Amino acid sequence: MHISSKLFGTSRSGETVTLFTLKNNRGLAFQIMNYGCIITKILCPDKNGLVEDIVLGFDTLEEYEKDSPFFGAVAGRFANRIAKGKFSLEGQDYTLVAQNKGNHLHGGLKGFDKVVWSVVSASANDTEASLVLSYLAKDGEEGYPGNLHVQITYTLHENNEFSVRYEATTDKTTIVNLTQHSYFNLTGNCKDDILGHEVQLMAQQVVPIDETVIPTGELMDVAETPFDLRNPQIIGKVIDAPHEQLTRAGGFDHCYVFDTHLTNGTDLVARVSEPTSGRVIEVRTTEPGMQFYTGNNLDGRLTGKLGVNYKRRIALCLETEHFPDSPNHPHFPSTVLKVGEKFDSKTSYRFLVENVIG
Repeated sequence: MHISSKLFGTSRSGETVTLFTLKNNRGLAFQIMNYGCIITKILCPDKNGLVEDIVLGFDTLEEYEKDSPFFGAVAGRFANRIAKGKFSLEGQDYTLVAQNKGNHLHGGLKGFDKVVWSVVSASANDTEASLVLSYLAKDGEEGYPGNLHVQITYTLHENNEFSVRYEATTDKTTIVNLTQHSYFNLTGNCKDDILGHEVQLMAQQVVPIDETVIPTGELMDVAETPFDLRNPQIIGKVIDAPHEQLTRAGGFDHCYVFDTHLTNGTDLVARVSEPTSGRVIEVRTTEPGMQFYTGNNLDGRLTGKLGVNYKRRIALCLETEHFPDSPNHPHFPSTVLKVGEKFDSKTSYRFLVENVIG
């Protein structure tokens, strides 16, 4: 296992940003910077041993700071949406910025994706390479209560597993929902869109949304709908099916609900494969849900690495998390963190190769 680092740039605030490379002996490598905890590259072999990049992103820090739809970042303090940017906690009302169709999204104007994190440690041994990053979100930052100390541990293992551990403590009751927001395209170097990818999500229910992509408060059974991905489905064959929920989001942009017995961090909750390359991602988590997003809002306005134009449905996201707008739906799993408690969550991604014929 190997880990190395180099200067990636200086942020607008004048802070030094470092790029770390975690690599194992099977040809899998992750590049991560301490700005936004962003995964800038995942270099992954295909069935023929060809190593290519499988995530969206940019070549420079300036591009990430200028205009990035959360490419590769940790989203927080509250990942996903909060209706109208409003919630109540212990009898007090809070108002956050509403920057997305009148709703709060992914922590606000300057969420965890747009700050420079402190490097706690970077180390490697015979079986794993780890990078530990931390950030103190101050009381009142982006409108949230409490000084929240957050630590993210990225670990690449020799068996091609990449794990993300999220830890947080607070000095005042607050809300927390964290996720990793990488955009995946398993064709390698974005040779094609993700409509040919095959997806499997081990969920019997999904969180339906209104016209502004906010949960209605219900849970919808996926049986006999295009949302039933319990058996593998080719994305292109189901994404444009006639269903009000798909129309509202322009594709998949929904939180899938996992049975609690699957959220132990060891059972498979999601699997995505791409037949031509043979690349596969398996996901395991302790989170109760996962936002499955198919890049519906990418519009070709951004050009990323290798000069690739990031058009609609060029990538997909597998955002393990608590449900959107949870503070406003008491029957959803709680996102409240109190003094003396610890937020502790883990998600792992396993990268495999199948010798299939495309």
